Amino acid sequence: MRHGFTTGSCAAAASKAAAIMLLSGNKKNSIEIDTPKGVRYTAEILDISRGTDEVSCAVMKDGGDDPDVTTGALVYAKVSLLRNESNNVGNNVGGNVGDNEGDNGDASAQSRVIITGGKGVGKVTRPGLDQPVGEYAINHVPREMITKEVTEVLDTFDYEGNVMVEISIPDGEKLAEKTFNPALGIEGGISVIGTSGIVEPMSMSAIKETIRISIRQKVALGETDIIMTPGNYGMEFMKEHYGINLEDAVKCSNFIGDSIDMCIEEGVQSVTLAGHIGKLIKVSGGMMNTHSREGDCRMPLFATAMVRCGITGDILNDILDSLTTEEAIEKLLDYAGSDRKAVLKRVMDAIMERIMHYLNKRADSKLTIRCIMYSNQFGLLADSADLNEVN
Repeated sequence: MRHGFTTGSCAAAASKAAAIMLLSGNKKNSIEIDTPKGVRYTAEILDISRGTDEVSCAVMKDGGDDPDVTTGALVYAKVSLLRNESNNVGNNVGGNVGDNEGDNGDASAQSRVIITGGKGVGKVTRPGLDQPVGEYAINHVPREMITKEVTEVLDTFDYEGNVMVEISIPDGEKLAEKTFNPALGIEGGISVIGTSGIVEPMSMSAIKETIRISIRQKVALGETDIIMTPGNYGMEFMKEHYGINLEDAVKCSNFIGDSIDMCIEEGVQSVTLAGHIGKLIKVSGGMMNTHSREGDCRMPLFATAMVRCGITGDILNDILDSLTTEEAIEKLLDYAGSDRKAVLKRVMDAIMERIMHYLNKRADSKLTIRCIMYSNQFGLLADSADLNEVN
């Protein structure tokens, strides 16, 4: 499958082309840059606008075969000469250049290349993201790429003054509605991102990074005891019975194991994992990625829990033939008859015991985990806190 290039690579390529055109006076129809991954990127330069002290141009985002909402968007860079006002501007926004994580990087590069955002580039409104609150959401690796490419151009043309690089994405605000940005606290547009400079086809890295950012934000706000959920299924149930709003929870999607690892790495002390049995029952078999392509063992695990509770006979085949866990629960209740409540609790507790075995094994005593498992139709099925009280 064909890889693509990040918005950060597009911004760096457009910045380099604009800087060359500004200082040379010659038009550039294409440009090459090196990505952090080591892959050479050749970009077509579009929509060129040249003035005496500034040049603007664009690069079209190509996400390759990855389903990226930003594919086709134009990423603009406007490079302007700052001349006599460069020192003041550099002092005001020099923190926007370089690492931006406590290390100011190369001071000479910072004073010469000032990076800012324009239309369609979001601003950070919550802590815990790559950039501080109030800054444009141009992450530190794209900033480093832009600084490197533009500085090399300045050196090539022996230009010793400062330049301002403004990155804009005219469709960014509309595109941001299709991303996690609003939930993460990035407003007014999309982020300029990328750590390798390339987009791996069908890569899960972007989803995992979004999970990490969400965890990091919670910790930055002083929340070290967090709620985590694969999604918003059962949201009303959790609000009513536990006072938990799943909209505010960390969405771990299918990456339960990876999310536990990230919680440990980011300093979380305890996690309450709340989710539908259809997802969580897979964890009772040791599956830490619950996506269907990783395996579907829901019914065998359900039947195994029943056997552990002493249930045998044709009902097990009926369970194995079920299409959903909701259907399996219904069959179990029909089988149990008048003892349905007690039988359901025994089986669900058996499933929860195995879930907690694997969650605690993954956590390795580095954080405390609680698990709440429910069904849309049947409500609360098991709570590991109840198991602890019994034990």
